[in-house]
Amino acid sequence: MKASVYFTGREVEGSVLQDHTAVVIDVLRASSTIVAALAAGAQAIYPVLSIEDAIKLATSLGRKDALVAGERRGLKIEGFDLGNSPGEFTPDTVGGKQVVMSTTNGTGAVLAAAQAEQVVIASFLNLDAVVGEVAQAGQLAVVCAGREGQFSIEDALCAGMLLARLAERSENSPALDDAGRAVVALAKAFKMNAKFLAETAAGRALAAIGLEEDVAWCARLDAHDLVPLLEERMIRRSDGGGA
Repeated sequence: MKASVYFTGREVEGSVLQDHTAVVIDVLRASSTIVAALAAGAQAIYPVLSIEDAIKLATSLGRKDALVAGERRGLKIEGFDLGNSPGEFTPDTVGGKQVVMSTTNGTGAVLAAAQAEQVVIASFLNLDAVVGEVAQAGQLAVVCAGREGQFSIEDALCAGMLLARLAERSENSPALDDAGRAVVALAKAFKMNAKFLAETAAGRALAAIGLEEDVAWCARLDAHDLVPLLEERMIRRSDGGGA
């Protein structure tokens, strides 16, 4: 396996991901919320870029069965059904529903990676399930969403833990680019927990707007045995039925 790491979604424009399996990571919070939504029984997540696109798509899907979710500056978008807090996505709220989602960083990174042969959504919540899903990939691209076009340490740490676990499972460790080597070193240097996430720039920003509970939620390692896959601009779960 050859593995490359990209620190923001903006780095993967064009055809760079053709013939790759891509893993998209936005720990705080979009990828964590996508996992939470699918675990709660949402039928599908539709990532879109703009607020206008979200409303238009939800309307075309039928507002009886489709919810709109997302944030700007961390807060729920006015008029949307849900924000981007994973705890909002309960079985009573999203079970059997389709969710159209637009976030500041995460949904853009997912769409930027859509050119890849396979697109998987990862977070700390489902890290081990994703490792199992991509273990046989020939070319792997790990795409961190980043924060407003810049490096985010929580996404990089998740990427490093993913690559480290892949190396543990394989007789032949993945051949890493320089960014891959850097995130694996990061994973060896830091222990992921709620305290670590709370001290990141994104964690501090969430606390500043009263959403510190989201940080602890997103720090739950391997809480769900499910793999979200993007197919035809729609994210669905692919698993053996785990919670």
